[in-house]
Amino acid sequence: MSVTQPTEGAHLSPPGVPIPKVTMPALIDMKRQGKPISALTTYDYPTARIADEAGIDLILVGDSLAMVVLGQENTLAVTVDEMLHHTRAVRRAVRRALIVADMPFGSYHGGIPASIANAVRFIKEAGAEAVKIEGPRVELVRALVESEIPVVGHLGLTPQSVHRMGGYRVQARTADAVLQLQADAFALAHAGAGAIVLEGVPREAAEQITAALSVPTIGIGAGPDCDGQILVFHDLVNLTFAPAAKFVRQYADASALFRSAIERYREDVEHRAFPSDAESYHLPESALKMVRIEHDRANSAANESARQPLGHESNRR
Repeated sequence: MSVTQPTEGAHLSPPGVPIPKVTMPALIDMKRQGKPISALTTYDYPTARIADEAGIDLILVGDSLAMVVLGQENTLAVTVDEMLHHTRAVRRAVRRALIVADMPFGSYHGGIPASIANAVRFIKEAGAEAVKIEGPRVELVRALVESEIPVVGHLGLTPQSVHRMGGYRVQARTADAVLQLQADAFALAHAGAGAIVLEGVPREAAEQITAALSVPTIGIGAGPDCDGQILVFHDLVNLTFAPAAKFVRQYADASALFRSAIERYREDVEHRAFPSDAESYHLPESALKMVRIEHDRANSAANESARQPLGHESNRR
């Protein structure tokens, strides 16, 4: 276990300069100003802290952690308690970005009262500042907003509907489907959703919806015309161990970096090159002197005992 402590204040603004906190209304202001919104999905303290320090506007604790962190086949198996656990970790790291928590499959499918109760846990217990739900669940969005819980909607390719969709397929590929997508987006915005994720839809559809809505759209696989973009941290740095989707751009190869570092560590251990003397703790000279004296005294006593002749009992034998 490392004894290294987190560095406090590493990502603070200069003394006397407040950190401009990103809020849901702030996202709407960014849309009005034409300022692109940067969003990233992270799941733990170190990656969330790096994202926040890098100036990311919105951090999503996504249910995709089921796949990229827990090794599940899809997002359906992750539980509310697991999502709460990871949201708490992200909350501890973030000072500026808006924190949005994914409500996992099954947590908002059992009626509005139970859904609100689960959403409250993300705000109250985990420190999320908004929740994200998939699909055109207009009445639920309205009920959540009335309960003072900010909501981000999610339309298009909705991973929790993977079985209904027959896989992860691009959505809204016909005129009728685009019109329905647009109607759903309008309905969510009218119900109070503060932003809407558009995933896996043609660029033209996303562009039309973005231009028509008063709330921001966050695209992933929806082209460059959305008000903001989101990627998964692990996709961004090649830590998913799977072929990247068409819309993913890898900005670094952390997998190669980590593998190389671990291999070098293993080799140093095998060749006794790690740890070095400089990486070791040492006794003070006075204590070392006393230890050596006691060690020599114990060795001398043991040697003297070995030289003693056998006792009388042994002689009689």
